[in-house]
Amino acid sequence: MEDREIVDLYWARSDRAISETERKYGRYCHYIAYNILYNEEDSEECVNDRYMNAWNSMPPHRPSLLKTFLGKLTRNISINKYKSLTAEKRGQL
Repeated sequence: MEDREIVDLYWARSDRAISETERKYGRYCHYIAYNILYNEEDSEECVNDRYMNAWNSMPPHRPSLLKTFLGKLTRNISINKYKSLTAEKRGQL
């Protein structure tokens, strides 16, 4: 399926958009997340959060390069997860 068709599915609010996104870009996004977090569970969580972010941002946004858009979402979510995992907690010694 072409990227334009997948974006159209998101705009139509079809659940099929997520399954098509996973089929086409699931491994790509998992690779990005894993190379930031080095943890299988955390990487999978970030990829799942990416689906929610993509779902909520389309519409109004219609990305012209879906792979880049999804990669950027995954990267940003993974970096935020990494920061929260490695942050020094207040009150701990």
